[in-house]
Amino acid sequence: MKKALIAISGGVDSSASALIMKEQGYDCLGVTMKLHSSRDIIGEGCVTSRDIEDAKNVCKSLGIDHSVVDFSSDFEKYVIKNFIEAYENGATPNPCIECNYHLKFDKLFEYGRSLGFDTIVTGHYARIEFDERYGRRVLKKGLDASKDQSYVLFRLSREQIEHTMFPLGALSKAEVRAIAERAGLDVSSKKDSQDICFIPDGDYAKFIENYTKKEYPCGNFVTLDGKILGQHKGIIRYTIGQGKGLGLALPHRMYVCEKRLDTNEVVIGDDEDLFTRELVADNVVLSAVDSIDKPMRVKAKVRYKHAEQNAYATLENGLLHVVFDEPQRAICKGQSVVLYDGDIVIGGGIIK
Repeated sequence: MKKALIAISGGVDSSASALIMKEQGYDCLGVTMKLHSSRDIIGEGCVTSRDIEDAKNVCKSLGIDHSVVDFSSDFEKYVIKNFIEAYENGATPNPCIECNYHLKFDKLFEYGRSLGFDTIVTGHYARIEFDERYGRRVLKKGLDASKDQSYVLFRLSREQIEHTMFPLGALSKAEVRAIAERAGLDVSSKKDSQDICFIPDGDYAKFIENYTKKEYPCGNFVTLDGKILGQHKGIIRYTIGQGKGLGLALPHRMYVCEKRLDTNEVVIGDDEDLFTRELVADNVVLSAVDSIDKPMRVKAKVRYKHAEQNAYATLENGLLHVVFDEPQRAICKGQSVVLYDGDIVIGGGIIK
């Protein structure tokens, strides 16, 4: 019998995925990752004790075994510390991408392998299918554009793609809830998790200060030509493109355009100052192609909610260079650029 390890978080998506795999005849094991050990630091947002209990109950109702693996030290190392270091270095990270890369499709993948499971299954809204043009299995967008999560999965390696299944890729959220409800799963109406699961209240600056026990010094807001506009409250509190919460009396709406770590300055400019046509990215992963030796016509996204745009991409000396047809607003260091050919994920990298 085919065996599948289900990453089950206690939410409706992973629970429905487990149900689908069981109905397809797989020998399933549901595994819940314990991702934190200090509620005082991280809060209740990231796989709580209730989530673990929900996952256990779902597995019991489906008649599949369930286990919990403690990846809290890995989560702290690869996700939380990376998140904090990125902000301290003027970047704007995406912790979901790091969590998928280091935990779900590395640590959990290897855990499954050690138990003899060849396939890992998650509740992501994406697809993996064989494509004749590329001659291999490729990562593709989920059919429900409003739920597509292919952007946060771009770092999947070719080997991981070969051994991963996304049962929800062709479904809508409403269809997934209906599947869970018909099966009598108690989680069918459970609310979705937060964008940043370990910061449920969204106050990332407070989280960073509480975690590091550091104070981030005030500094100057300055214009592009060096005029001082006032004092900021610590450079970690601001992101590129931010126009609200600056606490400045300005003649018109202005935005954060740059963060200068060496002088502890936050540069403020007009909306048009946020636009650029080019970016460079490192930590590059290509899954659909082996290389990009000459300019490749792609669609590219620079944020999860960004509408993909026409661009040319090249790869040289490990750096991905993307040139957009039209200038793009507020491209942020630390975010990811993901390249598409239609529905297919070509690859991507972390914006430098």
